[in-house]
Order: sequence, then C-alpha cells, then structure tokens
Amino acid sequence: MAVPELPEVETVRVGLERWVVGRTIAKVKVGHPRAVRRHVAGPKDFERVLAGRTIISTRRRGKYLWLPLDSGDAIVGHLGMSGQMLVQPVTAPLEKHLHIRFDFTDKGPQLRFIDQRTFGGLAVSVGGAELPQEIAHIGKDPLEESFVDKDFLVRLSGRRTAVKRALLDQTLISGVGNIYADEALWRAKIHGNRPSDELSRPAAQRLLAHVKEVLGEAITAGGTSFDALYVNVNGESGYFERGLNAYGREGEPCPRCGTAIKRSTFMNRSSFFCPKCQRER
Repeated sequence: MAVPELPEVETVRVGLERWVVGRTIAKVKVGHPRAVRRHVAGPKDFERVLAGRTIISTRRRGKYLWLPLDSGDAIVGHLGMSGQMLVQPVTAPLEKHLHIRFDFTDKGPQLRFIDQRTFGGLAVSVGGAELPQEIAHIGKDPLEESFVDKDFLVRLSGRRTAVKRALLDQTLISGVGNIYADEALWRAKIHGNRPSDELSRPAAQRLLAHVKEVLGEAITAGGTSFDALYVNVNGESGYFERGLNAYGREGEPCPRCGTAIKRSTFMNRSSFFCPKCQRER
C-alpha cells in the first residue's frame, strides 16, 4: 500500500476547506490515545483546548496539513499510511477505526479521523496557525507560491546521492513520495539511480517541471487510490491510477517505447522504470 502523498493530502485539504472552515468546535472525543500521541499533553488536553475554537482556514505543506484556529494555534495532522478525515452526518454509524470525532456548534456534519493502522495522527500546535513549528524543518513543496526553482536546483546539484533519493528527501522538497517520483522520472527519461550532482542543468529543470506537472494532474484526478484506505472527505477514491505510466506497471509495455516496465527495490520500496527510456548510467 502506498502512503498518501501531496496530491492526496491536497485533495483532503480542499474538502476540509469546504466543510469545516468557519465552523466552531463544540467538543472533541478522542477514542484512541495513539491518534494524538504527538500531542504531548495527552488526549484530555487535546479535547479541552479545542472546545470552543473556530477553524479559520486549511493549509498544507508536503504531506502535512493543518487547520489554523481563531486562537492562533492550529490542528496539525499527518495521514500516515491509512488515515482518513471524513465529513459525516451526526447520525452516521461510527466507523470501526474511528479515533477522533469533532462535533460543531451548528450541529451539522461531524469531522472524523479514522486510521486503521494508527500511523497517522493529530496534535495541537501552539501558535502554529501560520506554520506549525513541528513541520518547519521540512522543505517547501513544489506547488507552494514561495517555492523557488533556482534554490531547489542548486541544492539538488550539491547532493551526492541518487536523484530519486533526493526527490524523496522531505527536507529538500516535500510532498513527493514513491509514486510521483517514479512518474516524474519516467516522464523526464531519467533513471532513479542517476547521481543528482551529475544531472545537467537542463535535465534537472526538466525533472522539476515534470514533478510539478505530475502532482498537478494527480490533484485534478483526486489523487491515487490503490485500495479503500485513501479516500477524500466524502469517502470517494481518487482515479489518477489510470494515468500512471510506470508505477505499479511491472511487465506492462512502456507507453512511450513499448519495452516492458521493470521493478527494482529502492530504499525498501518498489521502484518502477523503463529500462530503455531510463537507462542506468
């Protein structure tokens, strides 16, 4: 199973923007302490500090999202491998893996955090409305307005590592995971094992352009769903899987040259590439 990456988290953020912004939290119920393990003061404090707070916007950086509050604090979250943030009617049956439930003063739909594998979670970031300090160390993501292409390219050329490893380094560029790294590399005709400091400037620029392109297309498609664990706030799956050219296509013909797509192991993950279009040097 793939971990939700930038397009999936952005799809969730957009849904939350529609359904929870401007609403005031009446109460919060934490059903599993692991879901708020990053909130060091504990579940009861998490419930207490959020009661009466109004959600004023939704924001995202890479694979993290946060909900700024009228107090200047923020609810910061990571979906982990199977986290879901669903908007459900108050009368809807409780999900098996429901760990956090938000009720609002308008008595409208609840916000529910469901997580089968409990690798994800939520926490309150004190003073984190603008940017939670818990995620300030990660790199800007390529779709942020403040992302500077030139700065990224300089840092990329200074890394003595495989270019795919660089793309997965969240301190260098956030939000790009295994799926979209493979897709961008395929489009750029670059093997993931190519040393990043050996890429020519035009090749690096081409790769970054394809990273942005792939992420944008995936957001339009609502993300990539390989199973029922990733869904948007309405419980719907994304359909970008239909547009994948390399990832998960082992043995299938490359859409560009017809050569069978290969799979290899990279950083304990499966990596997919075309051995003809993406020659390893």
